[in-house]
Amino acid sequence: MTRPARIGVQLQPQHAPKYGLIRDAVLRSEDAGVDIVFNWDHFYPLTGDPDGAHFECWTMLGAFAEQTERVEIGALVTGGGYRNPELLADMARTVDHISGGRLILGLGAGWFEKDYDEYGYEFGTPGTRLALLKENMARLSARLKKLNPQPTREIPILIGGGGEKKTLRLVAEYAHLWHTFADLDSLARKTKVLADHCAAVGTDESRIERSVQWQGAEQASAFVAAGVSLFTVGVSGPRYDLSEVERAIRWRDEVNPEPVSGLA
Repeated sequence: MTRPARIGVQLQPQHAPKYGLIRDAVLRSEDAGVDIVFNWDHFYPLTGDPDGAHFECWTMLGAFAEQTERVEIGALVTGGGYRNPELLADMARTVDHISGGRLILGLGAGWFEKDYDEYGYEFGTPGTRLALLKENMARLSARLKKLNPQPTREIPILIGGGGEKKTLRLVAEYAHLWHTFADLDSLARKTKVLADHCAAVGTDESRIERSVQWQGAEQASAFVAAGVSLFTVGVSGPRYDLSEVERAIRWRDEVNPEPVSGLA
C-alpha cells in the first residue's frame, strides 16, 4: 500500500511555565497544516532543567480534542507502566469521542527511570517492561470492546520501539502505526522482521503505517522509498518554534499528489 506523506508535530510539554503556551502552539500547528499533533507521556523534562516546568499527557489530550477541529491527536507515546490498561482504554475511548474520532493511541514500554521512581511505579528491566506492555495490550484491547458507548471508530494504535523479537511482534499483532528511531539500514532489516511477524500472526503487513522522526527534507525521500509515510518534528517550550514544521509541511505538499485527510 502506498500512502501519502504526513507530517506530525510533537509538542513536548516541557519548559512551558504556562499551559497557554502549549494551547497557542496547538492552534498554530493546526493552522499551519500539520496532520497530527502529538505530545509525550513523561512527568519531567527530558532535556534542560530536569526539574523544570512540565505538564501531564492525557489531561492535555482532552484539551487538544476540544481545541482542534481537523488534526489527529495522540501521545508519542504513552508509557506502558503508568496506568491500569482498562482505565487507559476508557480514557482513550473518551478522548476519541471528545475529538470526534481523531485520537491515535500511542503506546510504548517506557524507559525514563525518573518518571517511575518519582511517581512510585516499578521501573523493572527492559524485559519486564516489555512483558507488561504485552499483557497490557491484551487487556486494553479487550476493554475497548466492552465499553459503552463504543469508540467512534477503531482507534488506531501506534506502538513505538524497535525490538525485533518482542516489540515488533506486538506491532504485528496490534498496531496500525509503527514508530521507530531506526536508521535506513536498520529500518530495512526491521521491516523484514516485521513482515515475518505479520505472516506468523496472520496480519496484513500493509495496514501498518511506518513513522519516524523528521530528519530534514534531504533524508525524507530516502525514508519514503523505504516505506515510511509519517514524519514527526519534535518542538519544545517555551517558544514552540514551528519553523522546521513549516519546512516539513512544504516538503509534504510538494511530494503528495493530493491533500491528506486522516489515515490512508
